[in-house]
Amino acid sequence: MSVSVETLGRVAWLRREIGIHDRAYYELDAPTIPDSAYDALFRELRELEAAHPELVAPDSPTQRVGGRPLAQFAPVTHAAPMLSIQTETDTGASGAEHFDSRVRRELELAAEVEYVAELKFDGLAVSLRFEQGIFTQGATRGDGVTGEDVTQNLKTIRDIPLRLAGEAPPLLEVRGEVYIRRDDLLRYNEKAQARGEKPLVNPRNGAAGSIRQLDPNIAARRPLKFFAYGIGATDGWNLPATQQELLDALSNFGLPVCAHRVVARGWRELADFHDRIGKERARIPFDIDGVVYKVNSLALQDRLGFRSREPRWAVAHKYPAEEARTTVLAIDVQVGRTGALTPVAKLQPVFVGGVTVSNATLHNEEEVRRKDVRVGDAVIVRRAGDVIPEVVAVVFDARPMKASEDDLFTRVPLHPPFELPETCPQCGSHVAREEGGAIARCSGGLVCPAQARGALLHFASRRAMDIEGLGDKLVDQLILGGHVKTPADLYDLTVHALALLDRMGEKSAENIVQAIEKSRHTSLARFIFALGIRNVGESTARDLARHFGSLAALQNADAAALESIPDIGPIVAESIVDFFAEMHNRGEIARLVGAGVHWEEHEGAANTLSGPLVGKLFVLTGTLPGLKREDARALIEAAGGKVSGSVSKKTSYVVAGEEAGSKLDRARELGIAILDETELLKLLHGECS
Repeated sequence: MSVSVETLGRVAWLRREIGIHDRAYYELDAPTIPDSAYDALFRELRELEAAHPELVAPDSPTQRVGGRPLAQFAPVTHAAPMLSIQTETDTGASGAEHFDSRVRRELELAAEVEYVAELKFDGLAVSLRFEQGIFTQGATRGDGVTGEDVTQNLKTIRDIPLRLAGEAPPLLEVRGEVYIRRDDLLRYNEKAQARGEKPLVNPRNGAAGSIRQLDPNIAARRPLKFFAYGIGATDGWNLPATQQELLDALSNFGLPVCAHRVVARGWRELADFHDRIGKERARIPFDIDGVVYKVNSLALQDRLGFRSREPRWAVAHKYPAEEARTTVLAIDVQVGRTGALTPVAKLQPVFVGGVTVSNATLHNEEEVRRKDVRVGDAVIVRRAGDVIPEVVAVVFDARPMKASEDDLFTRVPLHPPFELPETCPQCGSHVAREEGGAIARCSGGLVCPAQARGALLHFASRRAMDIEGLGDKLVDQLILGGHVKTPADLYDLTVHALALLDRMGEKSAENIVQAIEKSRHTSLARFIFALGIRNVGESTARDLARHFGSLAALQNADAAALESIPDIGPIVAESIVDFFAEMHNRGEIARLVGAGVHWEEHEGAANTLSGPLVGKLFVLTGTLPGLKREDARALIEAAGGKVSGSVSKKTSYVVAGEEAGSKLDRARELGIAILDETELLKLLHGECS
């Protein structure tokens, strides 16, 4: 089938347009169009390529994601070896001075030499091969001569262009580092743990492990980034004169180059850069373990040449070690503000990463078991910048042992494996373990001192009990002063007690007490939401109130009864059952009711619903012309309908406005009726079905 000129032009335009938006989003952090508009462009290109497979090109944006898993990595011989760099570990200025002295001696120069000082990234070194400007192959360093073909995985990294910008040479090998930002790692790990997956240990291991995944779909889900810092083999390119100009040229080709670099004259300016970066290191969003000095002139680099497997014209000046060996004295359990229990290793104090460390996180029970950390163990502790110190690994050869009780000739570990307590060390409430997850939480959300601040702020929030004026600073004062420990204590506050607090006049105190008084009359849905039951949001609280009609019915419901409600699955049901099974929580609820908190209840409310939309499930997406999202939800629920956040086969209607995204696509795939605002209003008035 021939392809029309219009289709060819449209495909070319889409690729250019998507490339522009990719650069704006991933490199410049300045998106120029909404995600929904970008998705529409990408979807159109994918559909055109599916209809015309002959148009698929290696530099198409659609080739970034996916691909079949590999059986193994193929070997790649580097056209130019990927050499390592000599390391200076001297502290202070001596590392820079030694390097400069050697360079001037070998070049027989008395004058100052010009250098470029760059960062030494802590990730995975890779080589990218571009032929006629198109990315054709990517490989790991390997032994410097032979690496592994990881092209599919590298194509998933949005930082790496599939086609170079401008007039690219016929052949260009780019050398650089794959890395993960620390904030991206934290976000990824939070989502991974929520999915029941293992978190990445640290940015360096995460980057290396992702690139060496045989399934490129796994690499595509990881927040990988790339910096170019040099070149390998080239053909048909008039090389720049200096390292600084080389980096600028790579940037002009569309390759990301780190901005943390300077041109320096003599060793003192190199040392100043090393010192400045050392002080800024904690604020740099990715891990580094030193800086790199390179002779700026490429002609002088050629004169200096190489020794064995290292260039003579470059050196890595590292910072003090961020890992050290020490001993675990005890393993304590801390309770976070969300109730999460975190095991913490109490350590024999050790100097690492520039500070003395005596505590290190063990993350969670599953991580402790995976690493098999026990009291008395010799361990490796890591601290990078201002990141919380963590136990990286156990030195098993140094583990304390004893004779077995069953066999005196058999040696067994002196201390047993770590076990998380069954009750919260702060309040004694039951510890609930999330199904399929690594996190264990205290179920005493209302009464646990460790969770008091979050529980009080949530309880008083606008969509819960709506206690106006009860903000962060006031809650902090109330807790620190011993005035309030749990939500029920709020209803004992007096104007006199509040007026004695800092920055609290009598009039402000009266307003707070009036707001607390007003909150005594609420709705069952608001009260359920205010309790802060894990996984129970505002919408679920409304569903529970409408279904059960009374707090007593909800408190006594089992998991099966809860799962019979649409949109409530096993995890949410388990959270609710665990919450009400904790007698501390029931006691606090009784105190709240005793303080006069009340609402209207309707026995059997689930069976008495009325309205034109009873039994109908809606999903709202996009921006409606006249109705706010909250107003549309309220109208639907007042008419007996329900609103869900996701599209499924149970969805009756999807109400779509401007810039509707993937939910609209999902509705079309499932053949679900789609309404605009006018059609929704007609449905609400019973004018259509």
